[in-house]
Amino acid sequence: MDIDQARTFLEIVRCGSLVAAAERLFVSQTAISARVQRLEQQLGCQLFVRSRNGASLTGDGEAFVTYANQLVHTWEAARRDLPLPQGCQKVLHLGGEVSLGNPLMLDWVSALHGALPDHAIRSEVSDGEALLRKVEMGLLDAALVYQPTYVPGLQVEQLMEEKLIRIRRVDLPEPYIYVDWGEAFRRQHDAALPHCARPALSFNLGPLALQFILDQGGSGYFRTRVVQTYLDSGVLERVPQAPEFTYPTFLVYARERDSEALQQALALLRRQVADGASDWSQRWDPLV
Repeated sequence: MDIDQARTFLEIVRCGSLVAAAERLFVSQTAISARVQRLEQQLGCQLFVRSRNGASLTGDGEAFVTYANQLVHTWEAARRDLPLPQGCQKVLHLGGEVSLGNPLMLDWVSALHGALPDHAIRSEVSDGEALLRKVEMGLLDAALVYQPTYVPGLQVEQLMEEKLIRIRRVDLPEPYIYVDWGEAFRRQHDAALPHCARPALSFNLGPLALQFILDQGGSGYFRTRVVQTYLDSGVLERVPQAPEFTYPTFLVYARERDSEALQQALALLRRQVADGASDWSQRWDPLV
């Protein structure tokens, strides 16, 4: 099977018909039909039920969606990584949730660049679900997430124990701003603070919400490491008698992709967290 067949299959799934897929891929409908036929012959099963209204997936077709996505993603990753940069013998693929990009991912990659000079480092930030899928698919060696999934083959390690605490700007404590820390946090938040369940202002990214409060005032829930310097300086203060929520960070990697370089990278990350020297304030200091 070639990659074009997998891409064609996925395009038909997205478009709902062979005709629309042919238009999107700039090929003839005859070519699309031929690719599907070859794919079904190679797999030994029917993937689509054709009708005047389009093409719908069979049970086998629904099962093949995951494999087709894996094939295309793996091929695109290979095209992106190869050939290796001059002087590099291997590649480490690392990922982290967006709000862990600065400083945790940034400091980790900076340290790895010096510690593993013969390795290329590919880093990305994304949402937790996307990162975990890529670890399972072998597209990432390790990822930093807040809510891991426990499946066979994945090693899950709690890297940091942290709390979400409610803070406010001392001179401008209103309004309340909801920060989306995930579904588990929302359930706990709404149960403990039903009067704050539907605020007028909300952000799905902590650094943006923090910058808003620093600029405009207000209160909200943030990780203790992030707001500690602002609490120490007196710009922010903790809201008395506000409930706290646990919010640990987890390190996840696939056991089958374990290597000496990966273990060296993980050991460096653990030392980095234990040292506690990173600046978690997430302040924005543009140079221009």
